[in-house]
Amino acid sequence: MTLKSYACGNWYEARTDLVAVPSAVDGRTVASVSSSGLDVAAMLRHARTVGGKNLRALTFAQRVAMLHDIATYLSERKDALYEISFDTGATRGDHALDIDRGIATLFWYASRGRRELPSGHVVIDGSPEPLADGGTFVGRHILSPRLGVAVFINAYSFPCRGFLEKFAPAFLAGVPVVVKPATPTAYVAARVIEYVLESRIVPEGTLQSIIGAPGDLFEHLTGQDTVAFTGSLETSLKLRAHPALMRRGVRIIAERESPCAAVLGPDAD
Repeated sequence: MTLKSYACGNWYEARTDLVAVPSAVDGRTVASVSSSGLDVAAMLRHARTVGGKNLRALTFAQRVAMLHDIATYLSERKDALYEISFDTGATRGDHALDIDRGIATLFWYASRGRRELPSGHVVIDGSPEPLADGGTFVGRHILSPRLGVAVFINAYSFPCRGFLEKFAPAFLAGVPVVVKPATPTAYVAARVIEYVLESRIVPEGTLQSIIGAPGDLFEHLTGQDTVAFTGSLETSLKLRAHPALMRRGVRIIAERESPCAAVLGPDAD
């Protein structure tokens, strides 16, 4: 099975430079991954011009309702996600930490958004501020969506939860998403993304995926874009020092995970 990326409203299957993804349980090939030939610049344009426009047209209340519906849709497909997640080495208990908590995160953001966000398109930030003597000129700050893209570079651990916990706040904020899952567990993340898209709940352009290497993705980001990275300290430092990201003032949020080991004893049955 060759995993497909979702780009510019269509599924894209690479034909070259395929990388085999083995099962963590028995080593057999679970899927093949490649992003060769994927036009990431076009994906970012599509996100900004189509996805961003579609999201910003929605009120907070509408986005909240969509998050709740996505969570419900995924809840109805948890068993299928459990089944493919076993090949990552996950147990049933691990499913609760990744799949169940990932879906619960969507419900949580939907609930929080319903309670705390206004029904309109912007958030009022603070009280009016006098800008001239005698109150003849006053101003007020508002919070509105950035006009860029939220790019997620995710770790191999928590392929479901790692994606959904980033997706929920970006979606609520009205910012389209491009997600690049880690290759070793990309088959789980890709299935979650597939379910979200097949639900037809999210507007076009608000969610796209790069299954495989990011290519020249960073060369096309701007100061309106944000990169959210989960992974090693070493890789995060490379990202922060990337010339294109530094030159354009791209925001980088890095969650640096500690190294972990999974040791299987010789007496394991």
